[in-house]
Amino acid sequence: MSKPVIAIVGRPNVGKSTLFNKLIGERRAIVEDTPGVTRDRIYGETEWCGRPLIVIDTGGIEPKTDDIILAQMRVQAEIAIESADVIVFMCDVRAGLVADDREIAVMLKKSGKPIIPVVNKCDKVGQTPYEFYEFYELGFDTDPIPVSSIHGTGSGDLLDAVLAALPEQSESEDEEAGIKVAVIGKPNAGKSSIINRIVGEKRLIVSNIPGTTRDAIDTKVTNTYGEYTFIDTAGIRRSAKIKDSVEHYSVLRAHTAVDRADVCLIMIDAAEGITEQDEKIAGIAHEAGRASIIVVNKWDSIADKDNSTVNDYNAKIRTALAYMPYAPILYVSALTGQRITNIFEQINYVYNQSVTRISTGMLNDVLHDATIRVQPPSDKGKRLKIYYMTQISVAPPTFVIFCNNAELFHFSYQRYIENCLRDTFGFKGTPIRLIIRERDEDKK
Repeated sequence: MSKPVIAIVGRPNVGKSTLFNKLIGERRAIVEDTPGVTRDRIYGETEWCGRPLIVIDTGGIEPKTDDIILAQMRVQAEIAIESADVIVFMCDVRAGLVADDREIAVMLKKSGKPIIPVVNKCDKVGQTPYEFYEFYELGFDTDPIPVSSIHGTGSGDLLDAVLAALPEQSESEDEEAGIKVAVIGKPNAGKSSIINRIVGEKRLIVSNIPGTTRDAIDTKVTNTYGEYTFIDTAGIRRSAKIKDSVEHYSVLRAHTAVDRADVCLIMIDAAEGITEQDEKIAGIAHEAGRASIIVVNKWDSIADKDNSTVNDYNAKIRTALAYMPYAPILYVSALTGQRITNIFEQINYVYNQSVTRISTGMLNDVLHDATIRVQPPSDKGKRLKIYYMTQISVAPPTFVIFCNNAELFHFSYQRYIENCLRDTFGFKGTPIRLIIRERDEDKK
């Protein structure tokens, strides 16, 4: 299920970034008592009543300005409004209801999105300032909510109102969709062409103009391999190259498509070769813990191929994507249909690997053998002792390892344990998460 997107908008310096930091539980947005510090949109995640949410912090909206930077900030806020499921409109009780608030309110009402008005800087607990009540004049369907972004008071009421404005979750749709596959990559890498070849019809618009696909599009496919929902996303570009609001919106949808997916197809243009942007795009899937397949498209465009051509290409990909050596590589052509059916076999395989569960007994047998072969590290006479390991979740497979000292559990030894797990159980195509927990030796 896609995570709902919540956008925080308002005039400059009303406390949007402070509220954003409070909601996501970390200081990601820069907070400074200077209007215009937040010039772009910043994304973060939070959870309320068991429902995960994506929160967007935006630069302040100046309805009428000749300043280039302020005008760009307004465009960024408009992008956030377009991409949001719910809009949190923040005002400042100390400044009172000003003309810019009224103009922004008119703009927000035209969006047709659910709007939650909040009045910030109501810092005295249990006391609502008299000035708060004038914000009812904005005429939204939802009553204004007093909050203090510094102290966090009122944030629970705000999140309750956000959930009330969202449609109820429908898990049945996702359960019936089979394996959900996000097709991600740079513009013009052939994402839509791959899906059209898979479906066997021109379901999606295909053009050699980068950026043709503007949103995430779901295409359901049922064949002898199984049932799938392919999520085609707009190509992800470097931020500096994103010129218009529609493409900004597409980047956000691409991120949320990865979040919805069980498996990601990372499309690489064979003619261009792997680029720095490909590395960043693959990193989105890796960080999200999604099973992934690297699909090198347009392989038919490479002339005079032989075994060394594939080996050289593999080496370049493995070097560039050193953080995901687990991902299989497929060489295909959407134009000719070469090896397209192999995609289904790999999707099924990496998906099954990502949801594999291993018994605690088998895990600890592997752990015991691993520690005998390579002794755990020590520091200043104190040696790492590993007590046991257990699996706590799948997609990606996540394991908790209990030890006497987490600081002694160096990254290199964690990687060694991960490699032992892969050598024994496979886990091809999926990242693995290791969580290190300390436990007193006398409690073993």
